[in-house]
Amino acid sequence: MAARHYCADSENGDHVEDPSEGALFMLIGDLNDSDNTFVVIQSDQDEPAWFASVAVLDEGGCEVVRRDTTRSEHDVTARTSTDRIAGYLTKWLAARAS
Repeated sequence: MAARHYCADSENGDHVEDPSEGALFMLIGDLNDSDNTFVVIQSDQDEPAWFASVAVLDEGGCEVVRRDTTRSEHDVTARTSTDRIAGYLTKWLAARAS
């Protein structure tokens, strides 16, 4: 079952409830290396069992971290394409249980 309620928060204060792939694309596209360096997506529970984050790398591109303690999953990758990162996360989010 896909996560029912989750949110995305960026360093600059943007907050999106249940972000679509398009919303993730915009949040990730707005990242920069000075004042908005990361976005975190997680369940809206008090102690979420899973999260994903995207952070700007100094050498360009982004580091994508996905962690789900219920599945013993922890994955870290570097990616450069904003649309691919948004799609990658959307597919991963669809598999999260709320």
